[in-house]
Amino acid sequence: RRERQRFVDKNGRCNVQHGNLGGESSRYLSDLFTTLVDLKWRWNLLIFLLTYTVAWLVMASMWWGIAYLRGDLQQAHGDTYSPCVANVYNFPSAFLFFIETEATIGYGHRYITERCPEGIVLFLFQSLLGSVVDAFLIGCMFIKMSQPKKRAETLMFSRAAVISQRDAKLCLMFRVGNLRNSHMVSAQIRCKLIKSRQTPEGEFLPLDQCELDVGFGTGADQLFLVSPLTICHEINSESPFFCLSQRSLRSEQFEIVVILEGIVETTGMTCQARTSYTEDEVLWGHRFLPVMSLEDGFFRVDYSQFHATFEVPTPPYSVKE
Repeated sequence: RRERQRFVDKNGRCNVQHGNLGGESSRYLSDLFTTLVDLKWRWNLLIFLLTYTVAWLVMASMWWGIAYLRGDLQQAHGDTYSPCVANVYNFPSAFLFFIETEATIGYGHRYITERCPEGIVLFLFQSLLGSVVDAFLIGCMFIKMSQPKKRAETLMFSRAAVISQRDAKLCLMFRVGNLRNSHMVSAQIRCKLIKSRQTPEGEFLPLDQCELDVGFGTGADQLFLVSPLTICHEINSESPFFCLSQRSLRSEQFEIVVILEGIVETTGMTCQARTSYTEDEVLWGHRFLPVMSLEDGFFRVDYSQFHATFEVPTPPYSVKE
């Protein structure tokens, strides 16, 4: 096996990093919500905790500042003196009052008096700011938790692709499967061939993308994915593998990127699963083992044979030959 850099890993991760963005990196801040959703979980949790901690400390300091400027911290809160906030004597008590107000706990021991207009204004500001922060951060965490990325992990692709004859035609085939009982609605599959080439004008294209037809014209790319399916690409005169033979396969260098898209039935969100096959993972003259069997009133899928192949007689020549 020849190890080389892949454009897309087997687990679907794209090996592309963006560098030297310069001033364009400010675009991430203009779309701050999407930027936070795209961050890793550890950074999301850190931002979540820091935002709430800083906001709480700042607002508690503002309540303490009002009490300090009015002289409430030095006065005894009795019947003869009306403070801005009753029973606030220091910063911890101001912090507890803020938490009680923000969380609407309302113990009743600390409360705003009617002779404190600045406290009423700060209370309104605190309510508006708290609603905005809650909506932004909680919405961000909810969207991140409900992302269908984990659903893609229960969509399987065969470890290797095969080339053999089907209906007297040479075909490139691979297998896809769904491990869950819930369906992928409107599932569609696409294939891209990534290969370096040079144009007649002398331009070198290191990662040129070419579409592989897996039934776009006939509707075979629209999948009813309730059981493992074998996806077939017919190698004909319009296929980029028209000149590919068993011998030339050993010297070729290409990558087939497979993209499976669909709507998750339980959430209604769009899910995408990806994988890729290099030339070392394409087996000439092989066919997939059957995985379906009929039992008492239902069809059983044996996933232990999902990746298994066996050799079949296949001409070693290209379709062109």
